[in-house]
Amino acid sequence: MAKKQVPERKQFNNPNVVGLRAEVLEQPITETLEQNYMPYAMSVIISRAIPEIDGFKPSHRKLLYTMYKMGLLSGARTKSANIVGQTMRLNPHGDAAIYETMVRLSKGYDALLTPFVDSKGNFGKVYSRDMSFAASRYTEAKLAPICTDIFGDIDKDTVEFNDNYDGSMKEPALLPTAFPNVLVSSNTGIAVGMASQICGFNLEETCRATIEYLQDPECDIFLSMPAPDFSTGGEIVYDRAEMEAIYNTGRGSFKVRSRWRHLPKENIIEIYEIPYTTTSEAIVDKVAELIKAGKIKEINDMRDETDLSGLKLAIDLKRGTDPEKLMQKLFKLTPLMDSFPCNFNILVAGNPRVMGVREILGEWSAWRIECVRRRVYFDLTKKKDKLHLLKGLEMILLDIDKAIEIIRNTELESEVIPNLLMGFGIDKIQAEYVAEIKLRNINREYILKRTSEIEELEQAIAELEETLKSRRKIKNIIISELKAIIKKYPSPRKTGIVYASEIEEYVESKTVEDYPVTVFLSNEGYLKKITPLSLRMNSEQKFKDGDALRMSFEATNRTEMLIFTDKQQVYKTRLSDFDDTKASALGTYLPTKLSMDEGERVIEVVCPGNYRKNLLLFFENGKVARLDLASYETKTNRKKLINAYCDKSPLAAVYMIGEEIDMAVFSSDGRALVFNTTLLQLKMSRTTQGVAVMNLKKNHKLISAAPLADTVIKNVSRYRVRSLPAAGALLRDEDRGETQMSLID
Repeated sequence: MAKKQVPERKQFNNPNVVGLRAEVLEQPITETLEQNYMPYAMSVIISRAIPEIDGFKPSHRKLLYTMYKMGLLSGARTKSANIVGQTMRLNPHGDAAIYETMVRLSKGYDALLTPFVDSKGNFGKVYSRDMSFAASRYTEAKLAPICTDIFGDIDKDTVEFNDNYDGSMKEPALLPTAFPNVLVSSNTGIAVGMASQICGFNLEETCRATIEYLQDPECDIFLSMPAPDFSTGGEIVYDRAEMEAIYNTGRGSFKVRSRWRHLPKENIIEIYEIPYTTTSEAIVDKVAELIKAGKIKEINDMRDETDLSGLKLAIDLKRGTDPEKLMQKLFKLTPLMDSFPCNFNILVAGNPRVMGVREILGEWSAWRIECVRRRVYFDLTKKKDKLHLLKGLEMILLDIDKAIEIIRNTELESEVIPNLLMGFGIDKIQAEYVAEIKLRNINREYILKRTSEIEELEQAIAELEETLKSRRKIKNIIISELKAIIKKYPSPRKTGIVYASEIEEYVESKTVEDYPVTVFLSNEGYLKKITPLSLRMNSEQKFKDGDALRMSFEATNRTEMLIFTDKQQVYKTRLSDFDDTKASALGTYLPTKLSMDEGERVIEVVCPGNYRKNLLLFFENGKVARLDLASYETKTNRKKLINAYCDKSPLAAVYMIGEEIDMAVFSSDGRALVFNTTLLQLKMSRTTQGVAVMNLKKNHKLISAAPLADTVIKNVSRYRVRSLPAAGALLRDEDRGETQMSLID
């Protein structure tokens, strides 16, 4: 066996200090961590920061147990300083820490949905950063009524007891809570290398969910316990997928927003409930900061009007302000809407575990079943002991005079018990019990009255023994206790639920300057936005070799554009998204700017305006679809629409019309056709093929279309048709013109 190396001791001599000699023991860092740091870390995790399956941290448990032993469950309130002093027998961390623990558990502080301390005096408020609690010498407290169901079984050996820090008294390792307090009471703790953040759930909903779980472990917990509940109220922005992730894994986050009302007469918004994770001062400070920065201009003043009636933040609005839109903005920019991060880290048998709600209910149920089993066994033992004594008393009934004679004729006190043992055939415990009976009770009536309990005891013992053997019966006991708690402590929800899909989220819009521009689009998809001043200085447009002008139009900087491509897709954008440029520049390449698919080409650009016009889609197979432009209007900020038109034939041209006009279409075999748009019926579906307009010969296609007024056709009657479809007529030379020749080349 290898001999352990002893660390080398180094000596350091300081020439400036006479007679001083120091020795330093070198130790590897791994040993320092193992011997010094790890015990500290484990102590913080196990004995301080992480709650256990009963829902309490050690500091909570020590305080409540001290109050229980002081008789504060049914007695009158006592000074908080008295409670703090008594608690130091179990918790030697100082009076300030103990009092802060009691404040958090109190009814006055409002941190818990089901507070355990019935308080009197100023205990501060969880929703206020600056409203501090009064000193312990001024406040009073006792245990809240619900603690009856926390301590009801503690004297029946339901939980283990350990020595306190100096071994002078015992304290419970856990409290036998009759309901899943671990879910009902919100808890936060930061340990070493891990943390715990448990949101509170409604007492009644949690009890109902536990009952359903005990009856069917595969039940849908959401039916009984749809979402967390907070003592400060507010509204949960409910996302089912987000909540399912938290319920299943114990990790995730959800948003909670404030509740508010608008008072039209005073033009004031009153906020009366805020998220659990923030304070009224933090909200006021943030709003003031935004007003100072110029990001919120709709508010004249904001005041904290919290008083004895509860929380109230008042916002004075400027005239004409829309309160709905302002609150959407405030929810986005301030803690009026905040996230609650969940980390359901709980100690189970001394080991920290992150669990989902169903797993927590499973662990609590198993622990509670064991508590009830121990209680039943305790009651069974007590009843058996009592039955045993009464059986001995029954033996005395056979001959009371004999018992008196034995006791009277026994000279030594120490021989009374042995003589009774021999005289009646009872054991020592029974004999002790008989010997302790008062002289006035040694009569037939007393003994008959006591022994009449034997039959009831035997029946009760049989029932308790059956209960111990049956897990189902123990579950039924737990269920009946949970139903009694629901009845005794009605607890309506404080936090409302609003569905995320129904909420219009605020999108911060930048102020975009509006001014006239001229837009130029090349055949290859280069777009240029040029101001009138720049255009006057140089109007000669520059293009890449082989590229040319496709179209140009006048617009403003805020104009919205629909860009149709050859892949049945439409891209939505605004001219303000493009930089102003000059005629000498190539411009912005649209496929890159709009992240188009590879090989995707621009067919047409349309400026929809208010989306109240019609759109004509001309396809190469001779068909035309007339659509309502509103079908391309989206409520969200989507930048890309797929399946924007029919894919049966390539798109040749797109035109927007506000009224009925004459249109001219041209085919690849030199034919033209003129018709009025009244012949086109409006279609509802974007992917419709439309109606046949031009009959085409084999291997020919429709190549272009334009309003008749924009063409050079002179002999209109030659090409006009009264019904569709039609073949059209061959173009005469005088109807071609240079522009038309370029269209059909």
